[in-house]
Amino acid sequence: MSGTLYLVATPIGNLGDFSPRAAETLAAVDFIAAEDTRVSVKLLNHFQIKKPLVSYHEHNHVSAGQAILRRLLAGESCALVTDAGTPAISDPGEDLVRLCAENGVTVLAIPGCCAAVNALAVSGLPTGRFTFEGFLTVNKKSRRERLESLKNEERTMIFHEAPHKLRTTLADLRDAFGPDRKIALCRELTKLHEETCRTTLGEAADAYRDREPKGEYVLVVAGCPPRETAAVTVEEAVEQVLRLVDQGTRLKDAAREVAEHTGLSKNELYAAALDRR
Repeated sequence: MSGTLYLVATPIGNLGDFSPRAAETLAAVDFIAAEDTRVSVKLLNHFQIKKPLVSYHEHNHVSAGQAILRRLLAGESCALVTDAGTPAISDPGEDLVRLCAENGVTVLAIPGCCAAVNALAVSGLPTGRFTFEGFLTVNKKSRRERLESLKNEERTMIFHEAPHKLRTTLADLRDAFGPDRKIALCRELTKLHEETCRTTLGEAADAYRDREPKGEYVLVVAGCPPRETAAVTVEEAVEQVLRLVDQGTRLKDAAREVAEHTGLSKNELYAAALDRR
């Protein structure tokens, strides 16, 4: 019988946030897979836990994942931890989870800290619907294309950013979404110098021209205000679809495009337009 993979969330700054269940899990497993064993051993020492550590991170996750899987299939149990926060969220741990799922290995989450959710909660921005974007790519073309694709995103958006890249990211966000878009800059969450600044993208970009960014940031950005669209009948929408088709657009693509800006069913528009051809 195979063992179990436990995804154990670790503190993002304050060791008091480490739950008794998390500590018990680390003490009970056969071994621990860590993003950086040097960081994790400090956590283990603090809670007087002694367990074998193996390395599992972005640069070795393919080979290390297979080695961990073999041990799990042989019946051992493993706890996966990152340096801070919840494993498998914007993290190579997702590949290990997928590997376990494909091989019938049980995966259990031991909940705890998640910087993105903490930042969202204190941001003062809508929390009912949100999208987690993580770190933006440093490739200028890819970054510009990604931000362009988010210009009409109505959900609250969450980004991570390192201090040395903050100024560039704030300027790019301002240019993409406009200077009046609201943002909450959440810095050093759960740590001694924790701070949340609620402002606009324009004001944030201006403020950090002269202020040196310090610590890790979570940026919570307001979504685009809902677009007001005039009601369009199915017949009018079908006419729009057919006009796009006459201009060389594939019927399927035309139906999807019209559906996006009318709110009507793509399948309904496709079928109706097909009947008219």
